[in-house]
This record gives sequence, C-alpha cells and structure tokens, in this order.
Amino acid sequence: MIDPAPLLFAPLASRAFGERVAACLGAALAPLEERDYEGGEHKSRPLVSVRGRVVYVIQSLSGDEAGSANDRLCRILFLVAALKDAGAARVTACLPYIAYSRKDRRTKERDPVNSRYIAQLLEAVGVDHVMVMDVHNVAAFENAFRCSVDLLEAAPLLADKVVEQAGGHPVTIVSPDFGGAKRAQRVQELVAVRLGAPVEFAVLEKRRDNGEVSGDLIIGPVSGRHAVVVDDLISAGTTILRAVQACRAAGALSVSAFATHGVFAPGAERLLGPDGPDRLYVTDTLLPTRLTPPSGGATQLVVLPASGLFAEALRRIGAGESVVALREMERRPPAR
Repeated sequence: MIDPAPLLFAPLASRAFGERVAACLGAALAPLEERDYEGGEHKSRPLVSVRGRVVYVIQSLSGDEAGSANDRLCRILFLVAALKDAGAARVTACLPYIAYSRKDRRTKERDPVNSRYIAQLLEAVGVDHVMVMDVHNVAAFENAFRCSVDLLEAAPLLADKVVEQAGGHPVTIVSPDFGGAKRAQRVQELVAVRLGAPVEFAVLEKRRDNGEVSGDLIIGPVSGRHAVVVDDLISAGTTILRAVQACRAAGALSVSAFATHGVFAPGAERLLGPDGPDRLYVTDTLLPTRLTPPSGGATQLVVLPASGLFAEALRRIGAGESVVALREMERRPPAR
C-alpha cells in the first residue's frame, strides 16, 4: 500500500528553496546524504526508506560558482535513479529553472535540440512527472516529454506587484519581442483582473542581423503610462535594456522589468545602472543572485518568492486536485 504522505528531497544547491517550499506545506525536507569524491565524482542517497512512497525532488538546473548546470543535472539524474532503485512508487522532478530550455530547435545544420535530450535523460532514470516554472518555449517543452508535466507561471506574482506599484496611474505591459507576446499578455490579463479595468499592451520590434539585435519601434501606447517589460529570463540583460530605453524614449512615466529567472550573465550589472529599469523583479528560482548591487547605494532589484506557488501545486497534486485550475483561478476577479 502506498503511503499517502509524500517525501520532499532537495540537494544542497537548491536546499534553501526546498526548505521554503516545505515550510509552506508545514513539512520538512527528508534527509539526504551527498558526498563528493576525487575526480569530480559524487553520490546522493536518501537516509529514510522511500519504498512505496511518493517522492518530490526539488532542484534548479542552473550553474553558478559552486557548480555547473551539467553537474546539477547529473546529480538529480543519479538521485532519481537511486530513489527508484530503492522502491519509490512515484518521483516528481520539481525544477524551478530548467537548463537548455532556449535550445529547443535547430538553427543550423546538425544542431542539437538540447531541451529534448534533457527530457529523455529524466525519463530514462524513471522520472514520472515533471514540474517547472516559465520555460522559454511552452510548446517545445511539452512536446519534449512523454511523462506528465505541469508548467507553473510566475505571472500572478508580477501582477500583484504591478497593481501595488501603479498608484492609480495607467499601465502598459510590454513584450520585448513578438515571441514573448503571449507571456506578456498573460500578465496583462491578470493585472486587468486585479485592477478591474482594461490594461494596455505593447510589443517591441526585434531584428537580428549577423547575431546583432536591433529595433526600437514600440507598437502600442506607452507615453504617459507606467511601462512593465516582461520576459521569461534575463541573461546578459541586452533585451531588457533595449526595451527599457525604447519605452523611455517613447515617453513612459516609469519603466519596470520582470523576468522569472535571473540568470545574470556577465554584463547584466548594467541593469542596475542609470540605463536600467526603475524596478527590476525576478523570482528566487535562481539564487544566490550573481547580480551584485552597486556598493553603498540602493538597488532597484526585487526578488519575489516562488516557493509558495510550488508548494500549492504540490499540495494540489497530493490532494488529487487540478494544477491547471490553479492558473484558472488567477483569471477570476477578486470577491467583493
């Protein structure tokens, strides 16, 4: 008989996030042994019985100074395999951030499709279910997996902040390119529900020529409004900076920027300079942040906790409730 109480594991790199998820559920992380060996080898094993249990493993597949995305991927693969070997009935991989999501198609001859290979690796070791937050290409992500998947959205977190910061002024949600229009329109929809009034939408043209990105034409009303630029992730920050500058040139009262995942590659520190947004919002799917605020000064960087969304999704899965309904509830106007 399967024990209805799930077990939550989080490797060291994502333990802080896992502890926040567990706290939201009124639970604690299950004990896990992690050992590193010479030559870069390692092992992970659960320190409690998992036979017949439902198990959740929380791990962001990101790289930082402590380890690469490839290392984190290898660790969760080995851990899931060990859990299945030990008799776990069902294993869900909770991946707040999943590496290689931008490499979801071939752009050159014989190009790899790494996002699909990630799916194949996870399924090969026995993952039964995958939960992630805001991938780069939803259709490509869903088509890559044969096991069940749940895609969480950080849009409700941003919508709450937009309403809080608007102060009664008109708002325009801005997509930095046409490819991200649906993502930004989702935020537009949620903000309109919360404000009880229509919210405008704009999109920035984007052209690529020999790897160089250009284009500063904004389609949609921005002048005299609070502009909020929405994207799925920030790497070097070039896309966000281009959108911020275009909104200011078009007469926006203020410009905020939001991205679910703050990858923050070298060069992203420009986002905290005078050319950056007035407020920069990211979630805690990637921590510690590699974006260092200027010394001695205030920073416009705000980190929004995503652990509550993951906890509620896990609670719904355990209770046999719909995770899709969690997104649908956000579309409903608040009770009067």
